[in-house]
Amino acid sequence: MIGAIVLVSVLLSVGITVWVLTQYIFPRQFKPVELSQSEQQVLDQKLRVFDGFGRGGSSTGSGGTDSGSVPLEPERYSESGADRRIELTERELNGLLANNTDLAQKLAIDLSDDLASGKLLIPLDPDFPVMGGKTLKITAGMELAFREQKPIVILRGVSVMGVPLPNAWLGNMKNVDLVSEFGGSAGFWQSFSEGVENISVSDGRLVIQLRE
Repeated sequence: MIGAIVLVSVLLSVGITVWVLTQYIFPRQFKPVELSQSEQQVLDQKLRVFDGFGRGGSSTGSGGTDSGSVPLEPERYSESGADRRIELTERELNGLLANNTDLAQKLAIDLSDDLASGKLLIPLDPDFPVMGGKTLKITAGMELAFREQKPIVILRGVSVMGVPLPNAWLGNMKNVDLVSEFGGSAGFWQSFSEGVENISVSDGRLVIQLRE
């Protein structure tokens, strides 16, 4: 009986150790999101607002042609009928990473109510002290919303290997509305605020409406 208890304890200890190693010390690469044919067609339709973005040689969508093989034609500039609404799902965002960047196995984005979260894997140089050659796992959360006629952008936190970083290490930017803090003077955040008519993040969906 005692031997069985010891054996179970050892197995549990080994299992917990393996889980900690794989999740935090040696995290595995993320599995890239693979969009279905119908999902890719919807995404291609949305990407037309970006006038060709995502149609490079690496794209697997139905509109995936090499932009370099089609010569550009002169065209009169016009904003007539331009769509200023950007709407993407969580799967579409991660699908874009998989099709158009080398971050598919290193970066994953999650969209929940008023919160955009990301997980990032950073391979460390073999000469890096202590953890050389290992992979660093970083997670972060950013609140995105629109209240009182202006966008809200708040860093909710950053964790490294599952350990939340102190606010002081983040420049005391945690839980601070960056638009309110820095949007009062000329610069990026003021321009960003003035250019956004609405922004919302819900479960699995991001919507941004731009001003004229």
